[in-house]
Amino acid sequence: MTESRQVVAFLSDYGLTDEFAGVCKAVMLSIAPELRIVDLTHEIPAHDVRAGSLTLVRAAQYFPEGAIVLAVVDPGVGTDRRLLAIEVEHGVLLGPDNGLLAPAVAILGGAREVVSLTNDDYHLPAPGPTFAGRDILAPAAGYLASGVPVADLGEVVDAAGLVPGLVSLPREENGVIEGEVWWIDRFGNCQLNVDPEELQAHGGEPGGSIEVRYHDQVRAARWVQTYADAKPSELVIVVDSYGLTALALDRASAAAECKLRPGSPVTLVPPGAAKPEDE
Repeated sequence: MTESRQVVAFLSDYGLTDEFAGVCKAVMLSIAPELRIVDLTHEIPAHDVRAGSLTLVRAAQYFPEGAIVLAVVDPGVGTDRRLLAIEVEHGVLLGPDNGLLAPAVAILGGAREVVSLTNDDYHLPAPGPTFAGRDILAPAAGYLASGVPVADLGEVVDAAGLVPGLVSLPREENGVIEGEVWWIDRFGNCQLNVDPEELQAHGGEPGGSIEVRYHDQVRAARWVQTYADAKPSELVIVVDSYGLTALALDRASAAAECKLRPGSPVTLVPPGAAKPEDE
């Protein structure tokens, strides 16, 4: 096994109740016994390609150089959607061509080569078409780890034809930032798709107050350094561990308090913005 491909970072929506994730790991290890597998998560909500793609984006900067990334969130399993190996500068991403991989590929510098996994010499015999993670993607990871070149796994395809990601970007007008909740962690903190530098560009400053609008609510949120700086029941803004703006409460769930979920629109109005008129 080549030194540069001894690690697979594995993400899926398989959960841990069924044997699906474990079987995929067993397949990889049967091909490449010295392989090390890092479980990013198997608790992506079922069929939620957007959530899977955002998880990959958050994790991408921490992948070891040369790692193989195996991502399986595949509501189109068994259809004519493609399964791909995408070589980037410092590794390879494997998964369905449904928007799951595209944002992480961009973060990692773009695709160098894209191969459709059509060479069945590197597949397992499939009793049915509904477990491509086991029958096609996991074997591809194992064979790559054992030294098989990416190009041997199938047909080279045009990177320009990749299905784009579903990751949304904020809109800004006169300093008013219309964003959304990208992710809610298990503590109920709501990561927004808003860069704190954008808030600062319109007068927001740590320690100051920023108007937050969601649903039919308008609240002031203080920009604090860490969760413990919040007063009891005070909605605050923090810069989270990934460098993005997040809504939080100290030792309580901002998501539950504000009735927010991934995809919920949130408008931020820094002090220097032209405030939207009340509806």
